[in-house]
Amino acid sequence: MSMTVGFVGLGAMGSAMAANLVKRGFDVRGFDVRRAAVDALAGCGGTAAGSAAEAAAGAEVLVLMVVNAAQAEEVLFANGALEALAPGGVVVLMATCPPGAVERLAARVVATGRGLLDAPVSGGVAGASGGTLTVMASGPAATFDAAKPVLDAFGDKVFHVGERPGQGAVVKTVNQLLCGVHIAVVAEAFSLAAKVGVDLDIILRIMSNSAASSWMLRDRGPRMLQADPEVSSAGDIFVKDLGIVLDAGREAKVALPLAAVAHQLFLAMAGRGEGSADDSQVIRTYYAVNGG
Repeated sequence: MSMTVGFVGLGAMGSAMAANLVKRGFDVRGFDVRRAAVDALAGCGGTAAGSAAEAAAGAEVLVLMVVNAAQAEEVLFANGALEALAPGGVVVLMATCPPGAVERLAARVVATGRGLLDAPVSGGVAGASGGTLTVMASGPAATFDAAKPVLDAFGDKVFHVGERPGQGAVVKTVNQLLCGVHIAVVAEAFSLAAKVGVDLDIILRIMSNSAASSWMLRDRGPRMLQADPEVSSAGDIFVKDLGIVLDAGREAKVALPLAAVAHQLFLAMAGRGEGSADDSQVIRTYYAVNGG
């Protein structure tokens, strides 16, 4: 594959995604504010860029694996990456962002003669490393087709969910609503069992093989039983993402009471200074409330 790809945002997921592009034969130029991340990409065959604009210079596709819409706007406009992107190039925005913010960014990008594909992902670091992410892309069909080879390097479940940027963000918002509520309710159930003295190892074994099971229970449940598990996904991520869920609900005038409660639980986790801990440790919020 001879396509040149600029990549901005080489965090835990982004670095693995960029490395997968290199493995697929793409010419990858990467930038991150952390020099060590840029050097790591160069070490696996990519090209180190000294700025976002340098990463984007002449590229056909620019992948933004940044934290939020504000960072994407800064990279594209304040840091000059959009202007440096090849005429007719495509920006692939992979951050979890509010749908309205994506629509506004897309309008500004399209006004320059370039395209924007709204393409948030699900699957975490494990999915990024294994190339098994779920990609929820929206934008004009021609824009999707132009970026499809890049998306295929990231995931084995690539969906074109709509013709309008922002629709991918809506799908990711629904995904995060379900994920956040599932984690919170597993923590609530486990806290009840712990309070009455039932062995949580037994609870996990039973629930994982019953009608009450879910992917989140099987994945987060074992980590809830650990005092200090390795961080797979930080609690602060759900403070942000469930906030986006609630903002989307307000904009659409849709009541989301379960999402609001889950958001408060993750906020309480962050408020105790534990937002950087694994999100499974929202169970500590229940322990704090119930004396578990």
